[in-house]
Amino acid sequence: MRGLKNKLEKVAEEIGFSGVAYVEEGQESFFFQNGYANKQDKLAFDKHTRFGIASGAKIFTAVAIAKLVEQGRLDFQSKLADCLSIVFPYFHQDVTIHYLLTHTSGIPDYFDEEEMDDFEELWQTLPMYRVRSGEDFLPLFQDKKMMFSPGERFHYNNAAFIVLGLVVEELAGEPFTSFVQKHIFDPAGMTEAGYFAFDKLPGNTAIGYIKEKDEYRSNIYALPVRGGADGGVYVSASNMARFWDALTQHKLLKAEFTEELLKPHIQVDEESSYGYGVWIKKDAERIKKYYVVGFDPGVSFHSAYYPETGRKVVVPSNHGAGPYYIIQAIEE
Repeated sequence: MRGLKNKLEKVAEEIGFSGVAYVEEGQESFFFQNGYANKQDKLAFDKHTRFGIASGAKIFTAVAIAKLVEQGRLDFQSKLADCLSIVFPYFHQDVTIHYLLTHTSGIPDYFDEEEMDDFEELWQTLPMYRVRSGEDFLPLFQDKKMMFSPGERFHYNNAAFIVLGLVVEELAGEPFTSFVQKHIFDPAGMTEAGYFAFDKLPGNTAIGYIKEKDEYRSNIYALPVRGGADGGVYVSASNMARFWDALTQHKLLKAEFTEELLKPHIQVDEESSYGYGVWIKKDAERIKKYYVVGFDPGVSFHSAYYPETGRKVVVPSNHGAGPYYIIQAIEE
């Protein structure tokens, strides 16, 4: 692993990487860290440091929905209108759970990543300190019109996962975050993971930093107070590796539902497909890796599971970019 450490040190210096890289395969593990969890106090990272992972958390929402399917409370082909009592006046009646999970529903988004590049613009109309639950996002998209007909095409959609979180709450009869804690974090042994509020962060949590010219500022005014079904959970690198273990060893879902989650449901481009809440890279008919990514102001994340070897790689950062290049170096 000495060669890998030297390579990552070189890449980290070139790109100004701030975060960690954790690799686990069988009984072996490798840990690399660069930068600070808290720049002011120069606190270093360790493999138990919690990071916000932005949209990397969408896979937890997909597992929560699959758990409800396993429990017989709904089906992947169930229509949204049959699962949720909240009224969306302009949503197409054929929007299903499957379409929401695969970003093919066509429902309006509260933050369209193809048209907007400044996430902080959202809070001009809805202050971020008032956003602590899925329902708090509704004013941003509930009364908007459809973007396209359900199933027409892939278009990455954050609001779709907010809606899925509301489905979980209505059918389970409990907060989305407690359902995920009970059915994912606890059985996977993810003791350092949680949907923590910005104003109640636990110890050993990395502060997210946004660069402006030659200075860094905290991202506390750039994100909702508390993450939810579309992203914003906090997790340590070692805990994310535990999640991949628990998922692939069927500790979270029975085999048939795990397979449905990890099946390529839609082709996104030449290299990538999308399952339920997870990206998939194929080579011919072989699946090379399952992966999740996330980007928010002061947050970037990439984690992958390689089925042929069982290797798990987790690269969280408290800067807005960097993990992609670290993952590339590890894969090389």
